[in-house]
Amino acid sequence: MAMPLRQSIRVGTYLFEQKVRKREKFPLIVELEPLFACNLKCEGCGKIQHPAGVLKQRMPVAQAVGAVLESGAPMVSIAGGEPLMHPQIDEIVRQLVAKRKYVFLCTNAMLLRKKMDQFTPSRYFAFAVHIDGMRERHDESVAKEGVFDEAVEAIKEAKRRGFRVTTNSTFFNTDTPQTIIEVLDFLNDDLQVDEMMLSPAYAYEKAPDQEHFLGVEQTRELFKKAFAGGNRRRWRLNHSPLFLDFLEGKADFPCTAWAIPNYSLFGWQRPCYLMSDGYVPTYRQLIEETDWDKYGRGKDPRCANCMAHCGYEPTAVLATMGSLKESLRAARETVAGNRG
Repeated sequence: MAMPLRQSIRVGTYLFEQKVRKREKFPLIVELEPLFACNLKCEGCGKIQHPAGVLKQRMPVAQAVGAVLESGAPMVSIAGGEPLMHPQIDEIVRQLVAKRKYVFLCTNAMLLRKKMDQFTPSRYFAFAVHIDGMRERHDESVAKEGVFDEAVEAIKEAKRRGFRVTTNSTFFNTDTPQTIIEVLDFLNDDLQVDEMMLSPAYAYEKAPDQEHFLGVEQTRELFKKAFAGGNRRRWRLNHSPLFLDFLEGKADFPCTAWAIPNYSLFGWQRPCYLMSDGYVPTYRQLIEETDWDKYGRGKDPRCANCMAHCGYEPTAVLATMGSLKESLRAARETVAGNRG
């Protein structure tokens, strides 16, 4: 796990505080969507399916920052849509960083080189660039040629300027262990990004492509083979060891979607950003008025093939905190990742 040591300590302290306060449900990271509009039409995304009137809306800065502060989460992932299309995205980031929130700005990088001057490098801030494969595979997934090359150049420029750069890669049933190895080797060794996040594609109802998502057994087999030969120890993966165990079938967990809540133009979405069973205006209502026990694999048929990090990474993190053995294991990997 390549999370910076300072961030690991901050998150660990936060989790300990929740335990001391005996809070059963709390946010680890907020998924903030200040707009739904995007400049690409990725095959696995359903956000741009909203009506034109909704796609034109932009969340006010005070509303975006206020939602994160209301939740109390130590980290926030700003997504969309394409966040760099928001005219005040730099101010949203600036205010969150000023509050010492760890901010990950998710982007397809098409606008990154043009907008980079608006941001300042900080240990609390990182660009999170979406890379789904090498050139041909990635450009196919976003339905536009040249996107991979632009993303690579933007990553290089951001690194040159001193920004932290992470990546997020979604894998489908058209991927093989070799295609995963190729792109992660490239990101890890050639581009030397700071951290990499993995996500098995999940067929949520608004996604336009429903044919190429992974089932549970497919996911386990795919990552078991990709992680073989010491790859998962060598790659700077932004995941807890137990979540990586989960991906390759060595461990299984219940869903804790409440730990990565989603806030968008419509409010707090329940139960998670991949499923929409309504919205509420406050974080407290989300936690207290949602029947969390009815969601997850074996409970809701929509969750049958889900192994997404938004539901299961928090469970793995909490399981790690509850075990001295796993805590020491995670600490060793964090130290090793920072040395690397």
